[in-house]
Amino acid sequence: MADIVEEFNDYRSRMNDRILADNNKIIKRIFNLDTNAYMPGTLDVRTKELLGLVASAVLRCDDCVKYHLESCHKEGLNREEVMEALGIATLVGGTIVIPHLRKAYEFWDALEAKSGTGEPHR
Repeated sequence: MADIVEEFNDYRSRMNDRILADNNKIIKRIFNLDTNAYMPGTLDVRTKELLGLVASAVLRCDDCVKYHLESCHKEGLNREEVMEALGIATLVGGTIVIPHLRKAYEFWDALEAKSGTGEPHR
């Protein structure tokens, strides 16, 4: 099975470099705003990443969901916390979110497998 985490990160990095190489001031400012929005503030990074994850799932952006899942994993959030947030996203977004929920579970499983945490899933 291909490493979906590596594939996603390689593609994202390569394409972000390509986009930023165009030196579009508006795009650069949006990227900067996004980066700064997830810095610690009144809300901690973990909370902000969960909020980003829920919003991304409701908006049905698989790339965004993957990004926030990996950020949640790096921040030390556990499976139960992340899956509870995804449950809220599915409740708010409705059944149309379920295909994205499947992909989110698959990506989280890959993150856990890569880091050696969690139990194998069938």
